[in-house]
This record gives sequence, structure tokens and C-alpha cells, in this order.
Amino acid sequence: MKSWRWVAALMAAMVMVMSGLAQAQTRIWVKPGAVWRDTQGKVIEAHGGGILHYGGEWYWFGEDRNPKLDRAKRYVNCYSSRDLMHWKGRGHALVLADPEHLGPHWVLERPKVYYSPATRKFVMYMHLDDVHYKYAHVGVAVSDKVTGPYRLVESFRPLGLESRDIGQFVDDDGQAYLIFESRPSGGFFVARLSPDRLKVERPAVAFLHIPLEGGALVHYKGLYYVMGSHLTGWRANPNVYATAKKLDGLWTEFRLIAPGSEDTYGAQSTFLLKVTGTKTTAVIFMADIWRPKALWDSRYLWMPLEIKDGGMVLPKPMAWGIDARTGVVRVK
Repeated sequence: MKSWRWVAALMAAMVMVMSGLAQAQTRIWVKPGAVWRDTQGKVIEAHGGGILHYGGEWYWFGEDRNPKLDRAKRYVNCYSSRDLMHWKGRGHALVLADPEHLGPHWVLERPKVYYSPATRKFVMYMHLDDVHYKYAHVGVAVSDKVTGPYRLVESFRPLGLESRDIGQFVDDDGQAYLIFESRPSGGFFVARLSPDRLKVERPAVAFLHIPLEGGALVHYKGLYYVMGSHLTGWRANPNVYATAKKLDGLWTEFRLIAPGSEDTYGAQSTFLLKVTGTKTTAVIFMADIWRPKALWDSRYLWMPLEIKDGGMVLPKPMAWGIDARTGVVRVK
């Protein structure tokens, strides 16, 4: 009898060892700038994206720039993950034909999805425009399911102002905000959304009078950090950030997040993702390395930020990983 118990214990130990080896072999690292594939081996198409955390999973929404798609339509992809490193393709959350007679080469950019506890619906904002960027509206689409399909319900100019690049922010108290660049105003706005997430409420909470796009925002240890990219089109530039104790300011002067000569390592900001774990809180810089002649091959630069004493630094990109449960980041 004792020998059988010994054999059973040995087999259990071997199973544990093999399981550990399997986990080590399947562990991946996030490699900024490399081709990123989903769990089915397909290249992830989620450009200009944003993240929604819902029901214990992370949902990544972004533009699908695959050149094989119907060029008369625009597509938003959805991916889901429990660890922020392995992403499962969930298909097209939105497929949209020209909604406002915008003409050939019309624009759908930077989709961001919010959840409304008030209505239990999911609301997607996007930048809608014509090829000359004169329409300058946001589009709003709604779905009963996080993965879609989403249905466009309206397009408008938030606060009656032109809107190009948009960003997303949900504060620790659950209040949702839209960030939008208004070129004629010479800066970008942070505006509160209604409880159903369908309207932009007046007045704006903050206006940052500096010509930036690619706006992103995070609340970390008592400070708000806002980030943006200079107006250089597809060409990368030194992204900058400012801080404030309150969302309505006063905001500090803008400072570089990386050495100016590096041009943010070739990337442009799109989202700041806060991961609140059981041990610590990490903030991940999400950005796009645009390839305008082959947008479908644009890459992603995700990198944990170093934040200390009100300063924010984007380290030189390197392979990294995160335990999404604890918030602990590891660098290879």
C-alpha cells in the first residue's frame, strides 16, 4: 500500500513539474515594435486603439486596416485577454459603410468603448471625417454586448466644436470622459460624458491650450497625467505630458516622456492603461508605430511607464511582461 502511495506522490510531482514547464514554454513577452499575433496566430489589427476592462477581461478595440477588406467600409476589431499578453480575436465589433456621404477615402479612427452601468450597454466613440479632415465629428455606436455588433446612432461635434483625434478616460469613481482635439481652438478638451455615455456634457472640464493630438489620460497616486503628440501627421515626434492635482487644473508645463531625439521611439500615443493589481499599480503606455504606406503593418509600442514624484518616463522599449492579477511588471 505504501509503495502505491509513493508512486502516486511521484506521479503528482511529475505532473506539477510538467505543468510548470508547459507554462514556462507558453509564457510570452510583449515585444514593442514586433509583429503581434493573436491566439490563433493571426496578426493583430487594432490600430489607434483603446482598452475596456469588463467582467474580469480586457477588451482591446482598434482599427482593422487589412487591405483585403471592402475599401468602401471601415472596420473595428475586438480582442479579449485575461493577462494583457495573450489576445483572442473576437471579430469585427463594427462594420460601417459611409455614414454621412463623406465620399471616397472617408475616415474612421481611434475607436474607444465605454460601458454604461446606467443602461448596461456598451458605447463606442470614434473620429469620423472626410479625406480632407473638414467634417471633424465624433461618431457614437451602441451594442448590447461588449464584442458587438455595434450600431451607429449619431455623429456630432462635441460641444459644437471640431473634433479630430479622440481619447478615452474613466476616472476611479467611474465617471467617463472624452478627450478630443479641436484644431481651430488650438488645443484639446477633456469633457464629461452623460451617464448613458451618449452625450458630451457642457461645459468642458478642462481645455489644454497646446496643439497636440493623440490625447491620453490617467489618474495615478493622486495626480492626473495627460499626454499628447505634436501635430506632425504620420511622422513621429517627441510626445509630452503634464500633471495636475485636479482634472480641471491647474496643469503644469508639458515635459518630454522620452529623450527628444528619439521621437518617442517612433510611436504616437493612443491610450494610457492603468492596471490596478493586488500588489501594485502599473501604467502602460500604448502607442502606434505608424507606417503610412502600409497602415495594416503599423506596429504597437506598449511599454510600462516609470512614474515617480510627479515625473513620467517612457523607458527605452524592451521585452516585458505583466502579472495582470498583481500588477507586477517584469522586464526581460
